[in-house]
Parts: sequence; C-alpha cells; structure tokens
Amino acid sequence: MSTAETQTRQTPGEPSSGAGTQERRTPGLVPVTETMRTAERRPPEPPGPAQPPARLPSAFWRLLGSELGLTFRRPRNQVMLAVLASVPVLIGIGLRIASGDEAVGGLIGAVAGNSLMLTFVSFSFLVLLLMPIAVSVVGGDSIAGEAGAGTLRYLLAAPAGRTRLLVVKYLNVVIFAYAVTAVVALSALITGLILFPVGPVTLLSGNTVSVADGLLRILISMGYVGAGMAALAAVAVALSTFTEVSIGAIAATMVLVIVTQVLRAIPQLAEIMPYLLPTWWTRFDAVLRSPVDFADLGQGLLVFGAYILLFGSIAWARFSGKDITS
Repeated sequence: MSTAETQTRQTPGEPSSGAGTQERRTPGLVPVTETMRTAERRPPEPPGPAQPPARLPSAFWRLLGSELGLTFRRPRNQVMLAVLASVPVLIGIGLRIASGDEAVGGLIGAVAGNSLMLTFVSFSFLVLLLMPIAVSVVGGDSIAGEAGAGTLRYLLAAPAGRTRLLVVKYLNVVIFAYAVTAVVALSALITGLILFPVGPVTLLSGNTVSVADGLLRILISMGYVGAGMAALAAVAVALSTFTEVSIGAIAATMVLVIVTQVLRAIPQLAEIMPYLLPTWWTRFDAVLRSPVDFADLGQGLLVFGAYILLFGSIAWARFSGKDITS
C-alpha cells in the first residue's frame, strides 16, 4: 500500500470530512473524538447503597457515658463519695456509744431501737451541707471546667449541638447527685444493721411498721432527696455557664446555699421560706408518718421541678448564645 493511500484512508463508519481533508492515524491509538463518543455511550453506574443516617440517640448516650466515666473516675469526686460514706459510720458509732446509758430517748432512742432509722438520721445531717457541697462541685465544674481547660470549643466543634451538650452535662450531674444519695443511704443502712437491732420501725407518729415497709420508705426518701439535689444541680450548671473559672461557679453555688440557710434561721423572714430550696430538702421526713404524707412530698417535688425549669432555662439561654473564646 502506498503512502498516499494510507494518508487518505478513512476509518470505517466515520463520515467523510470532505474533499482534501486527510486524517492521520497512528497504529495502536484511538482518535479523541471516538473516545469521547464511547464515554458518552457508557451506561451510568448504579448508585451505591445509601449510607444510614447518623443515629442521634446513640451519639447522645455515648457522650453521656463518656461524661459519667470522667466524673466517677476523677479522684476528687471519689474522695467526696468516700467522705460521705464515712459520715453515717461515724454517726452510727457515736449514737451507739451514747445509747449505752440506761435512759435514752428522742433521736438516740429511735436509732438505738431500730437500725433503719440511722438512714433517716444521716440524711438529716448531710442533706443541708455536705451533700450540696458534693453536687455543687460537680455541677459548677460542668461547663466552666471545660471552658477553663480549653476543651469546650472542641466539644462544640463536633455535631453535637449546644442544647444536647448542655442536657448531657446536666444529666451527668443529676446521676452523680443520685449516686451521692445512694452512697449515704447504703452506708447508713449497712452501719445500722451492724450496730443496732433489726425489727419493726417506730415512726414519728408513734405507729409501728414492718421492716419491709421501712425499707420501702427509705427508697421513697432516697428518690425525694435525690430530686432535691437535682434541683441544686440545675442551679450549679446555670451558674457554670456564666464563667470560665470552675471555682467561681462552685463558690457561687455554695454561697447561695449558705445564704438561704441563714435566711431560714431568721423568724421575721418566714414568709419567704417556702420559696427557698433548702426548706424542702428536709421534707423527706414525711415518710416517717403514717400514712406517708404524699401531699407534702408532692409539693416539694413541684418546687424542685420549678427550680429545674427556671435555672435550666437560664442555663440554655446563656449557653446557646455564649461566645466561646477558649
């Protein structure tokens, strides 16, 4: 085949480019126009399997589990739980020594007569100061501690949302508050069973109930006291959103508790006592009446719910529009 014939030969199936037009083909290569047409004729690839959407509930529980792990592994919080567990033991030993006298009555006589009463006595001693201190430390450190350590910005960089992060922080403090309540109750119950006799429980109203009924009343008091500490947790978390120094939020919460305790001791201010949170912490003694004064307990729970709603709204309003600078 001559060179001229090779230069003027066209690819089969292609239209002629006209007279005098020559297309040169190099053996083994395909013209660009043919490659583009082939790509246009290629059928589209079927779409891959759709990725499942992110499950917000699972992410929520993972974040809450991480917070709980950090809270209960922190040595400071473990020490506070240990101190709270030791106080009922000291109270029980002191009441045991005092009950050695022949004539005892009142509180000592009630505890010496039945081991279950030590739980209620321990709550009476601890619910006004030591238990609020423990809850205030964890609650005041919830947001301010992250801001002070410079980790709050990284937490908000994840697609968790400020509202969900705030809810997780608050639930973490609430669970710790109920853990504090359970530690006090369990320590007092074990100590009472060791040091004092077990039998029917004599209530404040003079009636006697069985041991099973007494244990049920302890569970009710635990739920009520835990709700009171959850209300204080809302106050501490709200104050924690206003500062980047955790000790400031903790101190502010404790000052608020102490001031309200002082106000309760002034008889001339009796009209404001129903609005003060510590006033309702000791109303768990309604379980020591026969029948249980559920109306008093219900009123206390309404007060706790009002505090949670009020200070929870303050925390959300502050945290949702807060500029994170650290």
